[in-house]
Amino acid sequence: MKKQILIPAVLLLVFLLLISFDAGTGRTSTLDSYRQISMEEAAIMMEEEEGYIILDVRTHEEYAESHIPGAVNIPNETIGTEEIPGLPDKEQLILIYCRSGNRSKQAAQKLADIGYTNIVEFGGIRSWTGETVSGTP
Repeated sequence: MKKQILIPAVLLLVFLLLISFDAGTGRTSTLDSYRQISMEEAAIMMEEEEGYIILDVRTHEEYAESHIPGAVNIPNETIGTEEIPGLPDKEQLILIYCRSGNRSKQAAQKLADIGYTNIVEFGGIRSWTGETVSGTP
């Protein structure tokens, strides 16, 4: 009787692992990923949530020209495989953006690969309708 239950349970587990595996990257997509949301959803999260970081992954020069108030600048090109001193809490909500949405997706995946677990990517500042500021902190 136990064998009849055990075999289907093991097959189901193997099936679930296979459908979550991304053959192109060798990662399981359900564990090592991030969420994507719209600019509107990001603006609402910024109003309603607390304790989050807004991460601008553009270059220092782009950031100085214009950025979302309170955003921290860590360029995508500087994110590697090591933990990031400016982001010590791997469970903290991190809202990521760049210029058009390409670098923010790359950075979000890199952070997920390092072990950050609460990453939300919301595209590029070109689509941002909220307030922006210029200069560096």
